[in-house]
Amino acid sequence: MPKVTILPDGLEVDVAPGTSLLSASQKAGALHGSACGGVCACSTCHVYVLAGLESLGAPRERELDILEKAFGVNATSRLGCQATVGEKDVTFEVTRESLQTWLDEHPEERKAIERGEVPASASPELGRRLRKLARQ
Repeated sequence: MPKVTILPDGLEVDVAPGTSLLSASQKAGALHGSACGGVCACSTCHVYVLAGLESLGAPRERELDILEKAFGVNATSRLGCQATVGEKDVTFEVTRESLQTWLDEHPEERKAIERGEVPASASPELGRRLRKLARQ
């Protein structure tokens, strides 16, 4: 089974081929927002694929259309709800936009972060990003 590494959390999870990056995040307990619930209707699950891009199938036209709404799109951008893992390992970074969406989707956790209570599982980098986003 391929391994998916999720940054900035630093989490790793083994998943079956065909699993979406968003589902891998959810399985690992990563902070990965998705305002539409993963049905390719928004761009908030946007990720940057850092390794294993060749393991993901080519994006379909609908994904490319929705990606046009995302901030900071680059050549390795994918929607977490649409990009599915093949046979090889994948490493990706959850974007600022997606972390912001996660905070918006979890108001109690956001309040805790605003008080300086970062989730225990958060890496130092993720904690820094969350504190910055929660203050905005």
